Amino acid sequence: MNGRDVRRAMTAMTGVLGPHTDRDWSVPAGDLDWSCWTTAAHVAHDLTAYAGQVAGRPTDGYLPYDLVVSPTVGPGEVLRVAAAGAALLATVVDAAAPTERAWHFGPCDPGGFAAMGVAETVLHTWDVTRGLGVPWTPPEDLCAAVLRRLFPDAPAGPAPRVLLWSTGRGELPGRPRRTSWVWRAAVD
Repeated sequence: MNGRDVRRAMTAMTGVLGPHTDRDWSVPAGDLDWSCWTTAAHVAHDLTAYAGQVAGRPTDGYLPYDLVVSPTVGPGEVLRVAAAGAALLATVVDAAAPTERAWHFGPCDPGGFAAMGVAETVLHTWDVTRGLGVPWTPPEDLCAAVLRRLFPDAPAGPAPRVLLWSTGRGELPGRPRRTSWVWRAAVD
């Protein structure tokens, strides 16, 4: 996966959530304990953290910094911060050599960070849309790419449903709902 995928995921997020920034984002984001506002801020945080990892290339842990979105801003500003984080991640992923590695519970390539950024974006967009009562399904092709990269043993089926099931957000016929999961971002 690459920066174009990260940008497309963010375009999907801002496209579906942007028209609803005047709503109450203090409600829970789907089944999460977080509010819709906190969930969107989490996306901004993760995208920025992933960009820092790729740029800094630490080999043994996360860089010791943290993004904090001002709690005084509204949902529209949170989306702007998330979009900035996506732009940072996309830029550094595309600038990095595919052979470069940075730590994410082991050595992770730039494509793995792109996949995690896309996953965080589309999954938490889905959480927020559920909290706001907005019908939305994550893009099929982005979900399929995330599954190939982060969940190589995922079962067959419609990619959005399989990704939601893989991350404990949905059900698949004949399979129990997941209560824990780990994606495989690290590479050898």
